[in-house]
Amino acid sequence: MDEMSEMKKHAEETQDISHDANSEKGKYMTFKSGNEYFGLGIQYVNEIIQIQEITAIPETENYIKGLINLRGKVIPVIDVRLRFKQEAFEYNDRTCIIVINVKSTIVGLIVEKIAEVVEIKEENILPPPKIGHTDKVQNKYVYGIGKVGNSVKLLLDPDKLLNDEDLSVVEQVNDIGIDEEGEV
Repeated sequence: MDEMSEMKKHAEETQDISHDANSEKGKYMTFKSGNEYFGLGIQYVNEIIQIQEITAIPETENYIKGLINLRGKVIPVIDVRLRFKQEAFEYNDRTCIIVINVKSTIVGLIVEKIAEVVEIKEENILPPPKIGHTDKVQNKYVYGIGKVGNSVKLLLDPDKLLNDEDLSVVEQVNDIGIDEEGEV
């Protein structure tokens, strides 16, 4: 299966799941960042899109990559690796943007690669370890560790991905318009 049809399949799975509130419980969209796999509750995921042209926003945090035009709506995008203080990576054909709704705000998360939608039962979610990982920045965004077969997924709290300063930048984005060519 080629990359584009794989992304479309994931997007369709996400949209199918998002329509039925009961089926959202325990389902997570998983993605790769660095050497680790993370999961986002499917209820936060609006859609998955291919990486596209990003308009930079001056004087913002380095992980706020800028703005995209998604069907006439201006959406800020965040590079997850940079947010977790991991080494930057070069975007390629596997790079995606997961469009999520956080605190009633639409934001795009740039991720290296979408993995899959998985179901993780509540009893298979453990709290993150407190010892030995205090130096890992991503741990402050992780609310649990989900066991999936023989692997684990770090489950993210999307509300913590954006701080209040980030939200003020995002709110300012709502005031930015789109010109006739669809440019920000």
